[in-house]
Amino acid sequence: MKMDNKDMGHVLDIARIQEIIPHRYPFLMVDRILDMDEKRIVGIKNVTINEPFFQGHFPGHPVMPGVLILEAMAQTAGVYALSMSDNRGNLAYFATINNAKFRRPVVPGDQLILEVTFTKARTKIIQIHGVARVGDDVAAEADLVFAIVDKKE
Repeated sequence: MKMDNKDMGHVLDIARIQEIIPHRYPFLMVDRILDMDEKRIVGIKNVTINEPFFQGHFPGHPVMPGVLILEAMAQTAGVYALSMSDNRGNLAYFATINNAKFRRPVVPGDQLILEVTFTKARTKIIQIHGVARVGDDVAAEADLVFAIVDKKE
């Protein structure tokens, strides 16, 4: 899959992200794209106490659910994949999650740096390795596979 995108090498703000991926509040898990090139994309998720999931996970001891950290990685990858000319307007569905490891709790006030490296990319199947960091600490990492599907299917 060739990157032929006008956004390559640019910081993307939330407005541009929302033009590319379909996610919206309360399920939009990427706030900004810091860098994007042929093999890698880096995004951020600012974690605040205002996140609705903190009401129940866990009262008095808020921790971001690991599955939502993986979702943030996936949405970051989706910005790349769905901005490709062949994939615009489509959806990216999880196909596989492998080797997920959670190394540090993510709490309100943290900023997740989401680094996604594309290990294999074809037109309709995308494989990535994602790492979520808080500062210099790895919070989570995983290997993910997505299927790109037509929104009408």
